[in-house]
Amino acid sequence: MENRVAVAAIIVENTDSVTPLNELLHEYRQYIIGRMGIPYRERGISIISLAMDAPQDLINAMTGKIGRLKGVTVKTAYSSL
Repeated sequence: MENRVAVAAIIVENTDSVTPLNELLHEYRQYIIGRMGIPYRERGISIISLAMDAPQDLINAMTGKIGRLKGVTVKTAYSSL
């Protein structure tokens, strides 16, 4: 399957999910181009932007696992290339 370039926006509202999230991101590290995390202390959340280059099925599997974490929301946008 052909690789796609995608960006995932992740919002973490439950700090108990930080460790499992980081473990998932480590598992898929070879497909991650870059990652930017912003702690929004005033609201008690973290915002993560994740750039990836991977097969679409793999991106869907990873973001599906992320979305099942308690207090974590994820949305993905794909490049048309």
